[in-house]
Amino acid sequence: MRYAALSDIGRRRRANQDAFIVEPSLGLFVVADGMGGHAAGEVASFEAVNSVLSMVATGRDMLAQLKDPDLLHGTLPKATRLMESAVQAATYHVYGLAENNPERSGMGTTVSALLLIDGVGITAQVGDSRVYVMRGGRASPLTEDHTLVAWQVKHGVLTEDQAARSPHRNVITRAVGSQDYVQVDTSVFDVHAGDRFLICSDGLHGYFRDEELAFMAPLTVSAAVSDLVSEANRRGGKDNITVIVIAP
Repeated sequence: MRYAALSDIGRRRRANQDAFIVEPSLGLFVVADGMGGHAAGEVASFEAVNSVLSMVATGRDMLAQLKDPDLLHGTLPKATRLMESAVQAATYHVYGLAENNPERSGMGTTVSALLLIDGVGITAQVGDSRVYVMRGGRASPLTEDHTLVAWQVKHGVLTEDQAARSPHRNVITRAVGSQDYVQVDTSVFDVHAGDRFLICSDGLHGYFRDEELAFMAPLTVSAAVSDLVSEANRRGGKDNITVIVIAP
């Protein structure tokens, strides 16, 4: 499995509140975009990605069964529940840290997690970081943003163009750690030969239309990561930028 990852402070922020984890031995890749003052966002994202890793690692033996065609069908639901539980564990952990430190009250983070084992992929999602698949020359999101404008578009209140210009486009409706429980979206999909995957914070995808991201398909993973971060900075770099590119 080839992969590359990069996190950049951007051009306007004083600190980097993004965090990421890559653990190829598990097939696990996670991006988190923290929020909160007094460096609380940095704490929330760092603690969240490490909490997800620790929880998923407890299921290492079970996850190995995804490689066995005879065990795949029975193991997939368990693996999906493990991914959901890992994000829930991160939620409870980050919330507990905030409860014990008034300066960190209200801190939280997005979490976009991807598990890849042989021909199977599982996502777990909270917030507005994203997971994409590059397939057939197209970039398609595998996750749904938990934002106010995404909800408004889904329910016909706003058009896509109106949402892109909305002053509320960065208001998220779910976060890891802002409460002691959060609804986690999960999905299961088949991995095809030639697929590439992109996990990124909104500091990256906020500058690109989905169709623009297809340019990275023929690049090496390291070149794709570098070019994406550089272009996001060139287009404004108003936020922290974190990118993981994986070629299974």
